Amino acid sequence: MSLADYKTLKFDRRGRILTITLNLPDTLNAFAGDLHTEFSKVFIDAAEDPDSDIIVLTGAGRAFSAGGDLDLIESLRGNAPAFHRSIREAKRLVFSMLDCEKPVIAKVNGDAIGLGTTVMLFCDVAIAVESAKIADPHVPIGLIAGDGGAIMWPQLIGYARAKHYLLTGDRITGKAAAEMGLIHQAVPADQLDAVVDAYADKLTGLPAQSLRWTKATMNIPLKQLAHSMMDVGMAYEGLASNTDDHLEGIHAIRERRKPVFKGK
Repeated sequence: MSLADYKTLKFDRRGRILTITLNLPDTLNAFAGDLHTEFSKVFIDAAEDPDSDIIVLTGAGRAFSAGGDLDLIESLRGNAPAFHRSIREAKRLVFSMLDCEKPVIAKVNGDAIGLGTTVMLFCDVAIAVESAKIADPHVPIGLIAGDGGAIMWPQLIGYARAKHYLLTGDRITGKAAAEMGLIHQAVPADQLDAVVDAYADKLTGLPAQSLRWTKATMNIPLKQLAHSMMDVGMAYEGLASNTDDHLEGIHAIRERRKPVFKGK
């Protein structure tokens, strides 16, 4: 697939730097439909792009990504073919990001929630605006962090903190995420462009092959974890998606009320 064929992603070039923009600002770049499908393939194509050595990933509008789309999530209940396709795309998304040898910088211009947070954490370096809200709220809507969050959070901040944030879905700011080591850096919004540009320029001044092979070596244990955990996580996600508690979680969000879970 050529980069020119993508509909929900925008591409810009500055020298050997390729910027990929999640380009559905009206839905806060929620991963649904074409965006979910296209994003599961884009790092395969970007890895083979002959005109870039560094990739920057960002979102259009005021959010990096709001995560999953509620309509899509609900539509997967009882729809085995659609759910299986979603699982294949989720796995390809994670594995393609880990397999891409080019350094990937997450330019987190706004909130990163759920799958948006997971995508951010699978980038090699994440730089966020200080005010960005970051969270993985799978459990509060009756799901599990099966899309890769359970892989990356513990690697970055340890199991004690990771379990707290994945079990509760509590939100933190970009500033707090940087202070605890979940991301590399948080900056004021008016400095984000300059800081990310400077970091990308620094990487382009280094030997491209050395960068790629160092990343590839460091990603080996992450690939091993991903291959050992993704099928299990997706299977539990499938079980959770058909529970009454999950449906209650969705309805509670739509009705702007506190959910009443019954463990069913």
